[in-house]
Amino acid sequence: MSGLWNTFGFTDEQRMMREAVLDLLAKELPPERIRELDARAEFPRDAYGALARAGWMRLPFAEAYGGTGGSHKDLVVLVEAMAYHYASMATAYLITCVYAAQHIALFGSEALKREFLPKVAEGSLRMAIAISEPEAGSDVAAIRTRAERRGDRYLLTGQKTYITCAHVADFIVVIAKTDPAAGREGVSAFLVDARSPGVSIRPMQTLGRRTTHPNDVFLDGVEVPAERLIGEENRAWKNLMRCLDLERLCIAASGVGNLMHVLDYALEYAKNRKAFGRTITEFQAIRHRFADMRIMAETARAVTFRAAEMLDAGLDARTEIAIAKVVATENDFACANAGLQIMGGAGYLMEHDMQRFFRDSRIGPIGGGSNEIQRNIIAQRMGI
Repeated sequence: MSGLWNTFGFTDEQRMMREAVLDLLAKELPPERIRELDARAEFPRDAYGALARAGWMRLPFAEAYGGTGGSHKDLVVLVEAMAYHYASMATAYLITCVYAAQHIALFGSEALKREFLPKVAEGSLRMAIAISEPEAGSDVAAIRTRAERRGDRYLLTGQKTYITCAHVADFIVVIAKTDPAAGREGVSAFLVDARSPGVSIRPMQTLGRRTTHPNDVFLDGVEVPAERLIGEENRAWKNLMRCLDLERLCIAASGVGNLMHVLDYALEYAKNRKAFGRTITEFQAIRHRFADMRIMAETARAVTFRAAEMLDAGLDARTEIAIAKVVATENDFACANAGLQIMGGAGYLMEHDMQRFFRDSRIGPIGGGSNEIQRNIIAQRMGI
């Protein structure tokens, strides 16, 4: 990571964390390996395992379940560093450790926590979360997947779509309707064994984040033991909103990491690229573009870390998280677009990483609740 990026406000441990993660990923997942995995849409298993052996999967969990009890800001520091190296590496980490497993950590029974969280923390168990459906994306209350109680178990039937990393998950947190007539008040969460009879998974091809691609997940009368209900029946809506806030904070941190790499990569190229007898950084148009990119990067970092610090202070940060998600992901895409323009034809070639930064940035404003939804949240909390 270049000298552009300060660590003001970081603890000594957070500075060490960032350097340790960057050093580990530089060794375990070099650029040429990323290009190979991206071309094959192959999950970064070796790097994931290396992160687990180094103990990084433990950070979001309580010590009682094999974790290290890191703060929200610790988590943002970690995600930013992972995404700086490779955006999909952050996704691979977050899908299991935050987006899915936090449902168990925050709302699961003691038995579920003790059975599953230590395995997640040691890296031996991967997870995914299944919310979106063909007819219900941002409108979670409109989901149609049914969960019917049959004695000591539930039968789940329905289709989920855009389910990231379901193809490599051992278990999937599935959001389903237990009371179809109750709207958002009839939603429940279940922990589903991905190898259960009736579960089928179909990979989807994507523009970016190919190594952590989405999938269609089909559930045909899948039996789930009643003890794998996460939280209370028909009470998952509020729990889901809390988990989505954490997800959106981490999406912002991932956007910041990718954005920072975009700027460093484009700057290194521009310093060595000549046109009309001069390096292109001598042209005011290029210099101003870099200045704008730096402004966008620093703004995105500031709002993201502020939201994390508010959570650590026990404050309601839902508005600030929505702002961070919008600012970080839209600035990420804008900077990737600018970086590609600065590099010109070279940026458009697959042999340079800028095209991947560009592709990987585009999902940010869409995933985890679109930025249109985030603007609705912001406006609603303003009383309008």
